[in-house]
Amino acid sequence: MKAAAFNDGWFYRHLESEETATPAALPHDAMLKEARSSLSPGGINTGWYEGHDYLYTKTFYIPQEYEGKKIILEFEGVYHNAEIILNGKKAAFRPYGYTNFYVDTEGYLNFGQANEIQVIARNSDQPNSRWYSGAGIYRPVVMWISDQQRILLNGVKIRTVSLHPAVIEIRIMTEGKGAVNVSVFDGGKDVFSHSAFTTGELVMKAEIPNARLWEPGKGELYTCRVTFGTDEETVIFGIRTISYGSDGLCINGKRVILRGACIHHDNGLLGACAYPEAEERKVRILMENGYNALRSAHNPCSKAFLNVCDRQGMLVMDEYVDAWYIHKTEYDYVRYFEDWWREDLKDMVDKDYNHPSVILYSTGNEVSETAQRKGIQLTKDMTEYLHTLDDRPVTCGINIFFNFLSSIGFGVYNDKKARKEVKKAGKPKAVGSEFFNNLAGLLGDNTMKLGATLHGCDVRTRDAFASMDIAGYNYGILRYCHDLKKYPNRLILGSETFCKDAYAFWELAKKNPRIIGDFVWAGMDYLGEVGIGAWEYKDYAPDFSHGPGWISAGSGRIDLTGRPLAEAAYTRVAFELEKGPVIAVRPVNHTGEKHSPSAWKMTNALESWSFRGCEGYRAEIEVYARAASVELLINGKSVGKKVLKNTCRTLFHTAYENGEIMAISYDHSGKEIARSSLMTAGEETVLKATPDQTETAQGRLCFIRLKYTDLNGVIKPLERHRVRVTVTGGQLTALGSACPYNSDGWLSDTTDTYFGEALAIVMAGSGGEIHLSAADGIHTGETRIKITERSDLE
Repeated sequence: MKAAAFNDGWFYRHLESEETATPAALPHDAMLKEARSSLSPGGINTGWYEGHDYLYTKTFYIPQEYEGKKIILEFEGVYHNAEIILNGKKAAFRPYGYTNFYVDTEGYLNFGQANEIQVIARNSDQPNSRWYSGAGIYRPVVMWISDQQRILLNGVKIRTVSLHPAVIEIRIMTEGKGAVNVSVFDGGKDVFSHSAFTTGELVMKAEIPNARLWEPGKGELYTCRVTFGTDEETVIFGIRTISYGSDGLCINGKRVILRGACIHHDNGLLGACAYPEAEERKVRILMENGYNALRSAHNPCSKAFLNVCDRQGMLVMDEYVDAWYIHKTEYDYVRYFEDWWREDLKDMVDKDYNHPSVILYSTGNEVSETAQRKGIQLTKDMTEYLHTLDDRPVTCGINIFFNFLSSIGFGVYNDKKARKEVKKAGKPKAVGSEFFNNLAGLLGDNTMKLGATLHGCDVRTRDAFASMDIAGYNYGILRYCHDLKKYPNRLILGSETFCKDAYAFWELAKKNPRIIGDFVWAGMDYLGEVGIGAWEYKDYAPDFSHGPGWISAGSGRIDLTGRPLAEAAYTRVAFELEKGPVIAVRPVNHTGEKHSPSAWKMTNALESWSFRGCEGYRAEIEVYARAASVELLINGKSVGKKVLKNTCRTLFHTAYENGEIMAISYDHSGKEIARSSLMTAGEETVLKATPDQTETAQGRLCFIRLKYTDLNGVIKPLERHRVRVTVTGGQLTALGSACPYNSDGWLSDTTDTYFGEALAIVMAGSGGEIHLSAADGIHTGETRIKITERSDLE
């Protein structure tokens, strides 16, 4: 079917008011523009944003010659309880806010004249999520057009049958009979062509000579073009196989250990909007920092995200949902789940099927239903249903300790109890995942890990684990060795883990192929679930109770602006992607100060030795290295030497002084392996505006980092200013810092910096260049980005 972009010309307003509608180019996140206050029922879950219902409208013309054609509208994501109304008639309803869905327009359109579409997106039913959901039409909309004799939507499915020789199976589903022509292209070269007659479904095999295999880090892609009558479908695919068993998880017959990260669907300062360039940037940064797999926690990811993962060679675990039939919040998806899960899963698989990056499906996250007889059967039903749609393996992320405690009545959500707590205390009592997250924050990460070793935890998870292909352990690393012995056929995936366990996981996985991987919580910071992963001090976060003003979780090896933190460097060393030594320093100006509690933060150290004004303060210095020992020197004088045993991380304490700090790593014989150093920034301060790219296309986003440095570009983390940004040649879309506490939001032209940095995001206009200027009253910085014409339909 022919695709036509359907993203322009929209207007939106609050459903409950008669206000004038405002233009809204898709993707659009209406929630990002709402007020944040203590009155928000979503509270810490949503970053204190208020929830409302919205009406989106668009007037569009349908030519007379389209009469008799098949016209389908595809909505990639509307949050949530979407109602589609065409020319005053209700055409569709879809409750889940994260699945793409289709609207058959037959009987609803007027040909040769204007038509009106209305989309109602509801989000006033708060609380309905445990994180920032966004609201409205936050992913693209496409109009699909074809003759009645057509290839069905998602009607071309391709899978790899064998590698030597490389053979693919092409399954084609059509409406009507006739000749089908199939061509496969490697770049511009035709490597396979075939014609056949179909009566509705056709399966053919194609041998691809000298095939280039798709594999992690190597996104080798082919194009398949199918024509049927006047209809044409183009599919991008990769040639690769997946197998799993006693040899672990294998891609193209080779074992791959998943070095994974969990990510939510939002794009930081952009809210829930699924811009292709934002998805590309997110994947690129995570890959640059050593991750080879991403978990879409806890909902199906966007098509743009999968396209990027295909191109970059990033593996994906696509996850369905956060709750089944037991509520986690009062108005979550539970009320629709049992009626819709089959259709949801089918649409998720249809979206994912041709993407080589998708190697694993997850049916849910921390669903305590898996401790119950009904839930165990549901686990089995969902796994088996997915197997009828696709042959990829299936898992489910189970919080092992949570399953046990919920089975004996601790932390289980109850609507009546929640409403009583709100009436009594003004806010709901923490339950379920939130209850255990708070407990872990206060008592430390060992709370869940040690709890998971209890025998009762095994009893309450073993039947559910037997009902999936790969057992998903949330925070269960201390069970791995025990369960490998007890369950010789079980494959174990750390579906959610703590950063500090990266080294222990890697050493275990190297020796035990049935440990297939690890997904850290979280790869990149995200909106909502505020403060769960934050170590903040009073100067940046005056309120440790996570009240209004808090906006993000603070839980990310990559911060909200895309800057890798020291934890990312630790992870790269733990995974043997670099030897180190890497030096990271906890903020010297805060040594000894109390910070907000979190089990999801291993350290708040910075890769910086620039703390002028803190001379003589006690400094806490972390060094990450794959070595037998590490020596630390300041201005050439040895501070000490530490032995590394069963770890790649060590800590030094010394007095801070300006100059050079150096770490030297040694092997067991005392021979130097490597050294690295950091220099104190010079006394001069400049404000730099550094774009990700020097050229962009009109209508695309540009990401420009604002940072305070010395004349040599060394970052100055203690510089903190209010920066105002002006833009010509484009539109300032978002501006802000990575601080989890931010009472301003990101929609103004002024921001506070955070440890010397902030980020501006600009939508390129149609002129020749973008010119961005930043100033704080003392310092100024600017950059220019060339704009080229856009050549695609996105």
